[in-house]
Amino acid sequence: MNIVLLRRKQGCSGLYVMDAKKLAALVVAGFLILPAGLMYVGYQLGINDMRANPDDLNLAYQTEVDSQRLKIEEATQDARENMDALALRLGKLQAHVIRLDALGSRLTTMAKLDRGEFDFSQPPARGGPVSALEKTGKSMEIHDFLGALGDLSKQLDNRSQQLNVLETMMMTNNLQAEVEPAGRPISRGWLSSYFGIRTDPFTGRRVHHSGIDFAGKLGSDIVAVASGVVTFAGRRSGYGNLVEVNHGKGYSTRYGHALSIEVKVGDTIKKGQVVAKMGTTGRSTGPHVHFEVLNNGRAVNPKRYIFKASAK
Repeated sequence: MNIVLLRRKQGCSGLYVMDAKKLAALVVAGFLILPAGLMYVGYQLGINDMRANPDDLNLAYQTEVDSQRLKIEEATQDARENMDALALRLGKLQAHVIRLDALGSRLTTMAKLDRGEFDFSQPPARGGPVSALEKTGKSMEIHDFLGALGDLSKQLDNRSQQLNVLETMMMTNNLQAEVEPAGRPISRGWLSSYFGIRTDPFTGRRVHHSGIDFAGKLGSDIVAVASGVVTFAGRRSGYGNLVEVNHGKGYSTRYGHALSIEVKVGDTIKKGQVVAKMGTTGRSTGPHVHFEVLNNGRAVNPKRYIFKASAK
């Protein structure tokens, strides 16, 4: 196929003949040149637009910078709040440890344990060879650390409750030991008469003796065999100078024939405290203390309470 082109220039005419190959080449060239031209024109327009509007570019840049700065500030604030929370948690745990140390020291003293064995001012003895995992192991992750911190807090709470219960039990046991009569009412002397039926030293008749007599040196100490409150301190028929102490739980003790009385009614006394001096007042043949133990108002044999202390 041939295409004929006619042209007129300066009164002349011309004839161009274009075959199929030339036509195809022209079409291909048009398809290549036209997009390239359009791209070039768009590029130039974009450059011209940026040159023409530098404020828009600066505004976009500043907006992005502000956005990134805001994100950094938010992340910093979150980190600071998390650190504050961890610091608060750490402070509470430290307070728990201080209380547990103090409680442990009290229990060590109450239980009469060796302080060298249970020294709460020093960390517990631990050790062991380095394992392969320690050399190759990875650092603790944040969530693992928080989990371990929570577990430690729970363990401290549980241990605190258990030790408080143990302390209460020990204090109750100690209090029970303090108020229940045990031991001898003298620091020096000897047993001179037992509880029960005996021959009366004044009449020679067989009568009931309601206590135990301890003889000793005139003016020697008479001590309380348990803690309690003084309910009587004065003279009583047959007893001479008498001290009576109420120990609670139905127990009372009496200390008779004293030379002098060292306490008064209403005094709170401790086990082993001096309550009187040994004498021979009242119905007595010589310096001694008449010692009675009453349980719910009835005199009982003091012998089992005297030897209870030595059995512990």
